[in-house]
Amino acid sequence: MIIAIGLYPGFTALDVIGPYQVFTTVPDAQVVLCAAERGTVADDHGLLRVEVDTTFAQVPRPDVLLVPGGPGSIAQARDNGPVVDWVRDAHPHTRWTVGVCTGTLVLAAAGLLGDRPAATHWLFRDDLAGYGVAPSDQRVVTGDRIATGAGSSAGLDLALALVAELTVPELAQGIQLALEYDPHPPYDSGTPEKAADPVVDVVSFMMREFEQQWSRKNAPAPARPA
Repeated sequence: MIIAIGLYPGFTALDVIGPYQVFTTVPDAQVVLCAAERGTVADDHGLLRVEVDTTFAQVPRPDVLLVPGGPGSIAQARDNGPVVDWVRDAHPHTRWTVGVCTGTLVLAAAGLLGDRPAATHWLFRDDLAGYGVAPSDQRVVTGDRIATGAGSSAGLDLALALVAELTVPELAQGIQLALEYDPHPPYDSGTPEKAADPVVDVVSFMMREFEQQWSRKNAPAPARPA
């Protein structure tokens, strides 16, 4: 079973590392990190750099395809980037096509979601609705070979749910135990419905500003006049 995690410049590390940690524990699963080109792919902060040896073209028919979120996914979806093409071409052959956080926007841009319910980071639900998708406030949404998750930490929940679907629930339970994944967060502010309004306002501003700064910093250089 081939599980391909598609990377692009500006991915969010937790969206990748959480599912990666789960999937690499599945017996007989081959987890592949791939990108449009071989080489180093940097995360959204530019501090974590992943050396990628496999291109999208080399993984045309994975059993599971996962797209993480991050400011780069918003740019990929908007500009119909290479990861969008890969998702569109590979989806007919997958057992599951997966979007974590704003990776769901890539699935939407690839035309996979239609008007079905799908999860994404709460701040980008309106962006998802712009593709005609029905944003869900659920942490994980699955159906018709497509699975989507909310913000970054939902990647763990999503990966465990998929392991249960692909194998047996007992394996997913064992992986959860091996990771000692039993979250008891110090604050009950993990969704905008629970967090105080001032907290929601500050986080909304900071995340949008970060996404815009990343986009400006990584915008293609203007073409030189002939």
